[in-house]
Amino acid sequence: MPIQQNLAAMLPPLRRYARALCGSQRHGDAWVRELLEAAVTDSALRQELGRDRVSLYRAFTRVWSRGQMELAGEGAAAPTGHEAAVQARLDRISAEHRQALLLVTLEEFSERDAGEILGISADRVIDLVAQAIAEIDRETATQVLIIEDEPLIAMQLEALVRDLGHRVVAMAATRSQAVDAFDRTGPGLVLADVQLADHSSGIDAVEDILRIGQVPVVFVTAYPERLLTGERPEPTYLVTKPFREEAMRAAIGQALFFGSTQEIG
Repeated sequence: MPIQQNLAAMLPPLRRYARALCGSQRHGDAWVRELLEAAVTDSALRQELGRDRVSLYRAFTRVWSRGQMELAGEGAAAPTGHEAAVQARLDRISAEHRQALLLVTLEEFSERDAGEILGISADRVIDLVAQAIAEIDRETATQVLIIEDEPLIAMQLEALVRDLGHRVVAMAATRSQAVDAFDRTGPGLVLADVQLADHSSGIDAVEDILRIGQVPVVFVTAYPERLLTGERPEPTYLVTKPFREEAMRAAIGQALFFGSTQEIG
């Protein structure tokens, strides 16, 4: 397969990872663009990006880590508002913990491959994932709204949410039900399917909800690549159906970690 085609197929999951790592579609996509722009003038980097997923994510990690160090070294102006709250959380929890957790759970790399991406041993990855899970478990429990039109999946999500120590306050199968439920219950987290029972979009429902109040959102969809193009406002946190408990746990933890959804992405 030509490098361009291979790379194009791998970009949607990289965007998913970058967005979850940064807590924002805008910031995550910006780092992916920076990597691709660097590859335009660097033929060796282009070859590396198109080789396989491990090589692509390893190159992204280099660019992202270098960028974080440069930003810290420049002494950027102190953030305010939501960005200040995000930075305060980042200062408390190691980014390496979150990288390891997201690579193993959300992106489904083996511990060995995740270690190769991060430049550490597989055993170290296992330790970091355990630490990240412990940090997530220390998050304050919250109330959850589930927007899902398939009863069995809704029940699975409800059980998972309760196992994580949260409380489901409402479940909705349509856009109008979702907005009404949010208005009534004021949850601290929303889990949303993309395609709803009345043929409306879960994204539309969330956009309506975010006009009422800010809340972290995790989308669950069978077609994540449709929402990972980087060409329009899109969700920050996406989990693929059929979902794995570890992936949902990581996405929920990241969404609560960053504490708010200022945008659909």
